[in-house]
Amino acid sequence: MNYFVTGATGFIGRFVVARLLKRPGSRIFALIRPGSEYKLDALRQRLGAEPEQLIAIRGDMTRRHLGLNKRAQEDLKGQIDHFIHLAAIYDLNMDAESQQITNIDGTRQALRLAAALGAQCFHHVSSVAAGGLYEGTFDESMFAEAGPLDDPYLYTKHESERLVREEAKLPVRIYRPSMVVGHSQSGEMDKIDGPYYLFKLIQRLHDLLPPWIPLLGIEGGRFNIVPVDFVADAIDYLAHLPGRDGECFHLTAARHYSLGEVVNIFAAVADAPKMAVRLDNSLFRALPGANLLRKRLGNLPPSRFLLHQTLDSLDIPEATLKFLTYPTTYANAHTQAALAGSGIEAPELESYAQILWDYWANHLDPEREDRDDETQPLPTLEQRVAGKVVLVTGATSGIGKAAALKLARAGACVLLVARTREKLDETLDEVARLGGTAYAYSCDVADLESCDALVEQVLKEHGRVDILVNNAGRSIRRSVINALDRFHDFERTMQLNYFGALRLIMKLLPAMTAQGGGHIINISSIGVLTNAPRFSAYVASKAALDAFSRCAASELAHEGIRFTTINMPLVRTPMIAPTKIYNHVPTISPNQAADMICDAIIRQPKRIATQLGILGSVMHFLTPKVTETIMNTGYKIFSDSAAAIGQQESTPKKISREQRAFSRLFRGIHW
Repeated sequence: MNYFVTGATGFIGRFVVARLLKRPGSRIFALIRPGSEYKLDALRQRLGAEPEQLIAIRGDMTRRHLGLNKRAQEDLKGQIDHFIHLAAIYDLNMDAESQQITNIDGTRQALRLAAALGAQCFHHVSSVAAGGLYEGTFDESMFAEAGPLDDPYLYTKHESERLVREEAKLPVRIYRPSMVVGHSQSGEMDKIDGPYYLFKLIQRLHDLLPPWIPLLGIEGGRFNIVPVDFVADAIDYLAHLPGRDGECFHLTAARHYSLGEVVNIFAAVADAPKMAVRLDNSLFRALPGANLLRKRLGNLPPSRFLLHQTLDSLDIPEATLKFLTYPTTYANAHTQAALAGSGIEAPELESYAQILWDYWANHLDPEREDRDDETQPLPTLEQRVAGKVVLVTGATSGIGKAAALKLARAGACVLLVARTREKLDETLDEVARLGGTAYAYSCDVADLESCDALVEQVLKEHGRVDILVNNAGRSIRRSVINALDRFHDFERTMQLNYFGALRLIMKLLPAMTAQGGGHIINISSIGVLTNAPRFSAYVASKAALDAFSRCAASELAHEGIRFTTINMPLVRTPMIAPTKIYNHVPTISPNQAADMICDAIIRQPKRIATQLGILGSVMHFLTPKVTETIMNTGYKIFSDSAAAIGQQESTPKKISREQRAFSRLFRGIHW
C-alpha cells in the first residue's frame, strides 16, 4: 500500500510514519523541502527503513501542487492509496501571515495534488482548535457552530478544515487531536508547548518553597491532553478502517482537566507546592467592574512591563494567556465507537505525567545544563518491582486488592494477606488472569500470633519480603462522648491498625536488614493531618503508627530501610459505606488510592498526602483556634449515626441546608 505524507518528519508525523511502515508492503512518499533531506535520512535510520520504503519527494507547502513538477506528478499518478496531510504550523509566536500560507494555502494545494495524483482518500489531520473558543461541548458532527476564531491558529485550522469539507474532489477523513504531548512511555517531545509552558513555573516553585506549602490558585479553563503515541495509533487504525470516508474523529481523552488540575498533577511529580485552594473563574467575573479593572490595570505601562518580564523569565509566550480560561470540552463518542475492540485509548494524564516531566527536565529545560539538582529519570513501577516480593495486607478488597492487581501486573511477586480464604482465592484467580504471580496467606493481622505465623511461613517459602504494604485497617466513627463506655473501640483499632502492623514490621526487619534494605509503606489517614472529629479511636491508632515510623526511619536509614506514610483521603470502599455523610464529600476510587501506593514504591518519599490533608495540617499549625472552630461547627452540624449511638438505622434523612453548605466547602477545596 502506498502513502503520500506531508509533515512526515514533524513530531506527530514521525510516529504516524512508524506505524505505516509496520504494514506489510507499505511504501511512503514523504514531502521534503530542498535542504531538509537529512531529516528524512535520520528518520530512516531511526525506524530502520530502506530508501525504497521511505522515499523523499522534494517540494514546498507554499507552492502550487506543493511544488511537485509535472514529471513527479506523472510518476506518482495512480499509485497513491492514502494521502495523509499532517504538515501545519502550530506556534503561538508565529505571525498570522505565515500560519495562513502553510495551514490554509498549503491545505488547498495538498487537496489539488491529491486529486491530480488520483489518491483514493485524503486524510486531513486538523485539530480541536477548528472549533474555536466554543462555549460548551463540541462534538464530531459540529463544524459551522465553531466559537470565536480571533486567534490566527484557531482561524487557520478552522479554515483549512473548511477547505477539506467544501473543496475536496476525493473521499476525505478528518482527525482532530486535542493538545498533544510527549510519548506516554518514553516522554519524547520535540518542543515546549501546551502544558510544558507551566513547567518552568512549577520548577521555580519547587526551588523556592517546600512541597507541603499550600498555594492559592485559580481553576482556569478546561484542557484535553493526549500523548503522541495515542494520536499516531488512532490515525493509523482509523485511516484503514473500512467504510469511514467522510467522517470526522476527535482524538481526545475521556477526561478534561482544569488548569488548576494540570498544575497540581505536574507539581506532584515535580515535588513542588500545589494549589490547595483553587478559585473558580466565575468568582472574578461576578465581582462588579472586575473585567474593566483588569483591562485598565493590564494596559498600564508598568503592568505591561512587569507582565512581559515575568512571562519572559518563565519562557511563556504572552499569546498563551488568552487560552488560560479555555471554554470548550470535546465529545468523542463517535471515535470511541470506531476504536472499539482495537485496544487503542488515551491514558489518563496522571499515569504518564512523571514520564513527561522527566523528559522535559533532561532534554527540553533550557536551564538543564546549569541546574545542580538535575537527576536521572525515576524508574518505572515495572523496574521497581521486577523480581521483588511485595506483601500486601487487606489484599482482597478495596485499596489492597486494587494495589495487589497493579503490582502483579507490573511483575511483582505479590503476597496476598487477608482473613477470608474464599476472597483470597478469588483475588488469586484475578491475578492469574492478568498473567501475574501471587500467593495467598490467610491471616488475622489483629492477632499477633497469627502475624508471627505469617512471617515465619512467608520467609520460609520466599526467603524475604522487599516491600511491606500495611493496608489492613479498622475505622470507627463515633463521638468521644458516645464512646465513654466503649473502651474496646480504642483497643480494637489499636490492635489492628497499630499493634498488628507494628508486629509485621518488627518481625520482618531482621530479614530486611540482612538483605541490605526494604521498603515499608503504611496506609495512614487524612484524619491524622486534619484531626477529624468523631474519629479519635481511628486517628489515634494511625497516628501511633506514623510516630513509630518517623522514629524508626531515623534509626534504620543506614540499613537501607525506607518508610513511607500515605495519609490516604477518603476512599470509596465498604469501610466508609455505613457513614452516609461521605456521600456528600470528595472521595477517590480504590484504583486512585492504589496509584498512590505505586507512586510511593517508585519515589520512596517520606510521606504522600493530598492538598486537603496538607492544608488541614497547616491550618492547625498556623491558626489552631480558627481551625478548631471550623471543625467544631462541622461536628455540631453532622450527628453520630444511629449505629454509633446504639440504635437501629431508620430511613435515611435528607441532608439539611447547613449540612449541604458545609459539604460544599470541602468540595470547593480540591484534592
